[in-house]
Amino acid sequence: MPTLRYGVFGDIHSNLAALHAVWEAMERERVDGYLCMGDIVGYGADARECVALIRDLNPLVVAGNHDWAVAGKLGLEYFNIQAQAAIVWTRRALEAEDIAWLGDLPLTATVGDITLAHGTVHNPPAFEYLQTPYDAHLSFQELQTKTAFVGHSHIPVSFFDGTPITYSIDERIEFGDRVCIANPGSVGQPRDEDPRASFAIFDAETRILQVKRVEYDIGRTIGGILRAGLPVLLGERLRIGR
Repeated sequence: MPTLRYGVFGDIHSNLAALHAVWEAMERERVDGYLCMGDIVGYGADARECVALIRDLNPLVVAGNHDWAVAGKLGLEYFNIQAQAAIVWTRRALEAEDIAWLGDLPLTATVGDITLAHGTVHNPPAFEYLQTPYDAHLSFQELQTKTAFVGHSHIPVSFFDGTPITYSIDERIEFGDRVCIANPGSVGQPRDEDPRASFAIFDAETRILQVKRVEYDIGRTIGGILRAGLPVLLGERLRIGR
């Protein structure tokens, strides 16, 4: 039976409470499969648990910059001080097998008429942000499928190819025949001033995307960050979604 409804998510950032809330919501939606745009680890204190849950879910998954940094495939100089501290902590928290698994994640993946990348389609190894119509233009030039999902910016937005390139931040979007690159937002560290965990449901047959938000226990996540000795800012920013 072909997969028609996908749970689309990314940027978990070692936030187990948020990941559990999103996973339960996707289960209620009765999705047929999962698409994950990476950054399973980084920032938070639940690295081992989040890696284990993602491996159990067995989604189609690509590498995020934090995943590759923990695996030693990306230098710490590309990250701010708080992120560096979390990467170093995560390396100590994970088993060698989990670190190897993160390092083996590909930069891009495809299923059917869908492409996955963490940052952009046109330059995946650079882990650049896709936030403007020009960024989208560069990726549309390289895109070989009708739909792509990306993460990295932690902000839900969909771009549509054309002259001009347009975009939408609506919660329900009908792609129709348009070529689209969409970001479902972040599970574990939203940055659109909405602290709720963000993900999406995509129906590959109707090509309708629905961005969903769910509440989770932010206090629990912050408590874990503080107990781990990680920078306080990494927890407090979760309260405001920034």
